[in-house]
Amino acid sequence: MTGAAWLATGVLFMALLEAPLFLVLAALSAVLLWASAGDPVVLQTILIEMNRLAGMPVLVALPLFTLAGCMLTATEAPRRITDLLAALLGRLPGGIGVAALAACALFTALTGASGVTIVALGSVLYPILRRQRRYGEHFTLGLLTTGGSLGLLFPPSLPVILYALVAQVDIGEVFRAALVPGILLVAALSAFAVVRRLRDPRRPAAVRQSTLTPLAALRQSVWDWPILAIILLGVYGGWTTIAEVSVVVVLYVFVVECLVLREIHWRRQLPAIMVESAVLSGAIIVILGTALALTGYLVDAQVPQRILAVLTGLTDNRVLFLAGLNLFLLAVGCMMDIFSAIVVVVPIMVPIALTYGIDPVHLGVIFLVNLEIGYATPPVGINLFIASLKFEAPITRLYRASVPFLAILLAMLLLITYVPSLSLWLVR
Repeated sequence: MTGAAWLATGVLFMALLEAPLFLVLAALSAVLLWASAGDPVVLQTILIEMNRLAGMPVLVALPLFTLAGCMLTATEAPRRITDLLAALLGRLPGGIGVAALAACALFTALTGASGVTIVALGSVLYPILRRQRRYGEHFTLGLLTTGGSLGLLFPPSLPVILYALVAQVDIGEVFRAALVPGILLVAALSAFAVVRRLRDPRRPAAVRQSTLTPLAALRQSVWDWPILAIILLGVYGGWTTIAEVSVVVVLYVFVVECLVLREIHWRRQLPAIMVESAVLSGAIIVILGTALALTGYLVDAQVPQRILAVLTGLTDNRVLFLAGLNLFLLAVGCMMDIFSAIVVVVPIMVPIALTYGIDPVHLGVIFLVNLEIGYATPPVGINLFIASLKFEAPITRLYRASVPFLAILLAMLLLITYVPSLSLWLVR
């Protein structure tokens, strides 16, 4: 057995023992580079790739937005956002369901993490929805489980930034392309919530939104909404770069939460929050750096070209290719977290998709929507397990509760996939 074979076996055991992803990727990159080059330059190659990654100016946005999201999660911002949306929409038929979906989408966009939304907003939204006569437990569990990932297409979503970095496309273009599809997903599930409520003509039971008028709720959350304005003006206005927007957002959140509202004590709580965000963003950056080394080997070994040759041998039809791509990405979304999926799969898929005439920006929207749906797709979507723990419900009940919502999201996925203008009309 050769040295490379022994090393490959070691990498396999690391993966089976659920070693951290960056270790598996680094080890796999080292084995492949060592086996192909035969030179002791493996570590240098990996370090060079990580140094190249560190030289990307837009990479500054990732840890800064992560820090802002961690700070917001530790405050009363989730409750204030929910109160305002409930006060504005709660008196409309199905308004509470729409407000819950909008709150999930907004909070997921700000934090960049789907599971965090379920944990942070679940305690607030679950009892509100359950007090609606037509929103029983089954419907509520399905709405919160699938709605937890809706905001991944909106700025300053970390997966969008990461996709743009890996695919080497403009971050602003991807955000603009994802805006209409993101709104479409929220609107589709909101329509389902409204229809569900309209099926029961009875007057709804008293709910939480009656305790606050829209004006009072707006006054209560007056410090939270400028964050959204800064992000939207920065990303869609084209006045600043995404890195500059991230700096402004972090400074604003720090001043408001630590000095104005004082919901975060800058000496007792802030250091722990900074450590938490540094661990999360650091893990993403290390994974990305080691994955770039693996990508370098795959390109040198012409792996994308070989996969392309196999695919074109099966079909040269763009429609069939997109159908197969969606099935593949849904499976990936079930089994891998979104950050790992982006750094591992995107470098292989982008050049292949280009040969089928698929715009890389449109591909990014397709990719992210698939992984967003994969979060709640049985049997192993991560949101299913988080919701099961949060709401103390059997996982099989979450499977059944998510089915109608997933059917709607899959229908929207087909529309987004085969009507590229939905994504590209703001870009091109």
